[in-house]
Amino acid sequence: MSFTEKIRVRYNECDMQNVVFNANYWMYADDAVAQWMRSAVSSLSGSDGTLVSWSALGFDFMLKTATGTWHKGATYGDIINASCSVSRWGNTSFDVLVSMTVGNDPIFDCSITYVSVTPGTHSPAVVPEKIRIALSK
Repeated sequence: MSFTEKIRVRYNECDMQNVVFNANYWMYADDAVAQWMRSAVSSLSGSDGTLVSWSALGFDFMLKTATGTWHKGATYGDIINASCSVSRWGNTSFDVLVSMTVGNDPIFDCSITYVSVTPGTHSPAVVPEKIRIALSK
């Protein structure tokens, strides 16, 4: 599944040159992944339409590694399109690509490795099949 989160750059996220602080791209990526996960698992909601908790799904995840490449700075007022998709499935881990653009211009790309863990622990666990399916639609 590919998912795109639209993010409007706010004034306080920029430096004196009106360019987004580097660290904020990581915040944007984290927010985009969180919204993507929420959207993807909404199909796994309860019969009454309520969103099932991560614990009830037997799934939680933690960041292991992140690498990024900056292409061009976004500026105050820009709309960033942050697209997320899974690029690799492992047994207990998966890689997510987040590609950010403003219009057609690439501004930042990152690859994030997450480890599936047993909810409430830091113990690696197999990624549940229903999560793989939800993120691959």
